[in-house]
Amino acid sequence: MSPNAKGAILALFAFAIFSTHDVVVKILGGTYSPFQIVFFSVLLSFPLATVMLMRDAKPGTLVPVHPWWLGLRTVAAVVTGVSAFYAFSVLPLAQVYAILFASPLLITVLAIPVLGEKVRLRRWLAVIVGLIGVLAVLRPGQTDFSLGHLAALAAAIGGSLASIVVRKIGNEERPVVMLLYPMVVNFIVMACALPFVYQPMPIEHLGLLAVIATFAWIASRLVIAAYQTGEAAIIAPMQYSQIIWATIFGLLFFDETIDMPTGIGAGIIIASGMYIVLRESRAGTSENTPVLRTRSRSETATTPRVSLFMRFSGKTPPRQD
Repeated sequence: MSPNAKGAILALFAFAIFSTHDVVVKILGGTYSPFQIVFFSVLLSFPLATVMLMRDAKPGTLVPVHPWWLGLRTVAAVVTGVSAFYAFSVLPLAQVYAILFASPLLITVLAIPVLGEKVRLRRWLAVIVGLIGVLAVLRPGQTDFSLGHLAALAAAIGGSLASIVVRKIGNEERPVVMLLYPMVVNFIVMACALPFVYQPMPIEHLGLLAVIATFAWIASRLVIAAYQTGEAAIIAPMQYSQIIWATIFGLLFFDETIDMPTGIGAGIIIASGMYIVLRESRAGTSENTPVLRTRSRSETATTPRVSLFMRFSGKTPPRQD
């Protein structure tokens, strides 16, 4: 089996686990506030973060080199976590994924002012087509635009902004700094909100929170292994397999079905995102390859990013562009 095939299989397993993770989030979201779920998700992620901190032998302080950029990433991470968990709680899984899949389009646009990326006509057309797909999913004027839809859009924008900021400052900031600040601020903000929304949780629901943290850890490790095995241009599109799992899990557990506009819109968004990935994989097309270098899935900002895991391990994929 070729390295690319092995990497693709590892990625498919990873995103299947991530999809199962999101099912658990949706189950808990039917009872508890997203603030409470995010709080405990971050809390249970701290042991993992502590292990990563212990492995960082690079000398230095925790004072950021770029405090304003890091502050922006931290705010984006907090917004993304609450918004994504709320969207999973109130919207069909397939709709949430379809909107989150717009992240490559948003990253392409954000790379222009943040990274100085030059986006040529073909990628602009892919972005425009992808945004048409988003409109097909949202159907403004035909369906009620709910708070859940707004939350999914906020998660897509926040996650894309966090990703592009990491791409901007990642070579100069210590991974431990980029890991610690968003997690600590997320924890503090959720803790402040917790007294207003807290509901007692039985032991089985606390166990489900542990499942969320465990699944996120396992899936992240598999994504790392996938990128270390295969080419980024092959691995990145595997995230779109989550729409298949959303369809299966939505039908099995929540009696959800994908209607035609959502299916068409998701197809358009996925096609445009894959085109951007393939364009960036060609030498000379993109100076920064911002989408290919964003190795996390559509993140919920409650666990460390895959790219930070890889920097802590001192390993990078064999080919980035």
